[in-house]
Amino acid sequence: MKISALMFLRNVTSLFSLLHINQYKVGSLIRSRVTVSVLDVKMGHALLGVLGLFLLNTLLYGHAEGGDMILLSPARPVTEGHSVSLSCRLRSHTFDSIVFFYHNEKVIQSDSRWELKISAVSKSDEGFYKCQHSGRESAQSWMSVQVPKAELRADDTDIPVGGSVTLTCSVNPSSSGWKYFWYRGEKTSEPLTSQLSSGPIRVSEEGVYWCRGGRGEPVNYTEYSDSVTINKIIPNKAVVTLQPNWTEVYRGERITLRCEIKDGGDTEWEYEWRTTSSEKPSDENEHSITSVTGSHSGDYRCKGRKKHTQHSSTDWSDPIKLTVSDKPLPVLTVSPSWLSAGASVTLKCRVKDPSAGWRFYWYTRVPDPSYGSYRDEQLPGSSSGTEQDSYIVHVQTHTAEYWCRSGRGDPEYSTYYSEPKYVWSADIHSSASLTVSPDRAQHFTSDSVSLSCEGNSAEWRVMRFSTGDSDSSTCSTWGTMTGSTCHINTDRTSDAVYWCESGSGEFSNAVNITVQDGDVILLSPARPVTEGHSVSLSCKLRNQTSDSIVFFYYDEKVIQSDSRWELNISAVSKSDEGFYKCQHSGRESAQSWMSVQAVSRPDSSSFPVLLIVGLVCGIVLVIPLLVLFCYRASKDSGFVRPVQSESTNADRVDYENDHYSALLHGDVCLYDTIRGCQEAEHAQ
Repeated sequence: MKISALMFLRNVTSLFSLLHINQYKVGSLIRSRVTVSVLDVKMGHALLGVLGLFLLNTLLYGHAEGGDMILLSPARPVTEGHSVSLSCRLRSHTFDSIVFFYHNEKVIQSDSRWELKISAVSKSDEGFYKCQHSGRESAQSWMSVQVPKAELRADDTDIPVGGSVTLTCSVNPSSSGWKYFWYRGEKTSEPLTSQLSSGPIRVSEEGVYWCRGGRGEPVNYTEYSDSVTINKIIPNKAVVTLQPNWTEVYRGERITLRCEIKDGGDTEWEYEWRTTSSEKPSDENEHSITSVTGSHSGDYRCKGRKKHTQHSSTDWSDPIKLTVSDKPLPVLTVSPSWLSAGASVTLKCRVKDPSAGWRFYWYTRVPDPSYGSYRDEQLPGSSSGTEQDSYIVHVQTHTAEYWCRSGRGDPEYSTYYSEPKYVWSADIHSSASLTVSPDRAQHFTSDSVSLSCEGNSAEWRVMRFSTGDSDSSTCSTWGTMTGSTCHINTDRTSDAVYWCESGSGEFSNAVNITVQDGDVILLSPARPVTEGHSVSLSCKLRNQTSDSIVFFYYDEKVIQSDSRWELNISAVSKSDEGFYKCQHSGRESAQSWMSVQAVSRPDSSSFPVLLIVGLVCGIVLVIPLLVLFCYRASKDSGFVRPVQSESTNADRVDYENDHYSALLHGDVCLYDTIRGCQEAEHAQ
C-alpha cells in the first residue's frame, strides 16, 4: 500500500504542530511543493515520523527564512462546535488592502479583514488554510477538527426487582447547547429518547446502552459513548453452600463450593463468582479444591444468569466465609491420672470444632519384649474410629501411655497425633516394684537419690516423665543406670514421675519425686502407705535446725502448729490421704501427695470353699428339722420354707456387695503434680 507525498506532509505537519514546531517553517515547506518519494507503510509510522522530521528540518531552513507572510492558525486540533480564528501577518509592516483566505485552495473570504473567524467549527471546516496579499502568499496549514466523544455513566449496572437505574450522558469538555440521544441494543438503532440538557434518565429494562450528543442545524453529533451493560435482577435467590458443611477448614482438606439457585426450575444457568481470596473460581456452579491452603481463605459469593436471557440474573448471594487453619493437634486428657484399685480410666480427645464430623482413634504403647522396645496398639473397638470423643478403659491396673488422633471426610483427612498422656499406678506388685532411696517424695538439689527395680525379671529400665517433656525417657538420659538401680542427677530442680519396666513388659508402681533448691522440704513417703500402719512426716531445713514453731498443712488446712518437726499418724486411714506441706519462719516446702492403700479383702476365689463348708454344715443341722417339719406337715397339710437356706443366700449377697464397694473405695484423683489434679476431688 502506498501513500502520497501530500498525505505524508499532512501527517508530518500535524506531528510538528503537536510538538509546537515553528508554524512558519512548516508552512514554507508545504508552499515549496516538495515532492517526496513514495514510502512503504510497512516500515511503520514511527520510521515515517523520524524521516519526515529529518527531511522537514533540512527543507525548512533552506526555503522559509526569506518569507514575509504567515498564517496564524491553531497548532492543535480544534473541538467541533468551538469558535476559531485564523489571521494573516506580515513580517515588518501592515496594510489595509484586500486579503484572501483559502480553504483547500478555494477562496472563502476576500476583504480588508485580516482575520477569518468561524463561530462554531464543524468537521467540514477541517482542511488546509492559507492567506494571500499583493501577490505574497503564506504557507498553508492543516487545521484539524476533533469530534468530541460522549461519556455514559450508570449509578448501578443491576436493576433491582421492580426498580430502575440512572444513566447519565455528558460531553467532555463540557459546553452548552447539547442534546443527548439514547440507544439500546445497537448504536445504529433509532434513539430511545432525547433530552435538551445533560440530565440523567432512568431505565427499567436490561440491555446494552449507548449515548451521543448533538447540537446545531444541521446537527453535529459527538462520537458514540462506550457501551454500558445493564442487567435485570430476577427474584430467584443464589446461595453458596460448602461441602462438607464445616465451619472451619484445615490445610490439605478437600472441599467443594456450590452455587445453588432457589426455585430455578428447568432453566439453564450460567454462573459468576466473586471472592476476596486469591482463588478465582471458574464460571461453573461447582468449584472443587482438592487441597486447601491459606490463599483460599476469604468470602465467596455467586450469582446465576439465564443462558437465553443474557442480561437477566439473580442478585449476588450472601457471602460464605471460608477460614483455612493449620492442621489441628488434638488434646488428650485422662481421668484419673493416678489409679485407684480397680478404677476405670476415661480418655477424652478434644479437637477444635468438635461437632464437624470427626471420628476418633485411640492408641496405647506397650513394651515389646521380642525387640526390647515399644509397640503401638489401637485400643479395642477403635480401628474404624469412634463417633464419641471419649473412650473408657475398664479396670486399668498398671501405668500406661495413651494418645489419640481424629479424622473426617472421604477420603479421610487426618489430624496430627496428640501428645501422649500417662496413667500412673501407685500399687505395688510382686512382679515389678520401684523403691526410692532415701524413701521420700521430696529431695534437695545435690542430694544422692537412687531408684531400684525389683521383681520377676533380670532386665530393667527406669523411665521418667517430667513437666515440659513430650514423651518419656530412660535413665541414661538424666541419670546413671547400674544393674537394676538408677542414680538420679539432682543438679537441677525437677518434678517427675518415675517407674520401672521389665524386659518381659511388666510395669511397676509409679512414684512422684520433686527435687528443690529451696531451704525447706517435707519428708513424706514416696510410695503408698498401707491403711492401719503408722506414718511419720517431718519438716527439714537444708542447712540448720530450729526449735521455733513449725506448721503442718493437710489440704491447705493447718493440722499441727508447735515446735515439733514431725507429724505422726499412728494408724493411717483412707481419710488421711491428701496433700501435705510444712512451713517454718515464712519458708514453705512444696506439697506432696500421700497415698493410702486400702487393706486387701479376702480373695474372691476363697468364697466358693467357704460356701461349700457352710452348706454342708447347714444340711447337717437342717435334716432333723426337715423330719420334724414333714411330720407336722402331715398333720397340718402345710409347707414351711427352709429359713436357714434363705439366710445363707442373703449373707452371700451382702458379702458380694461389701466386696464390690471395697474395690471402688478410694477411687479418687491421686497425686498429680505432673498434670494438675483437682484438689476439690480429694476433699470429697
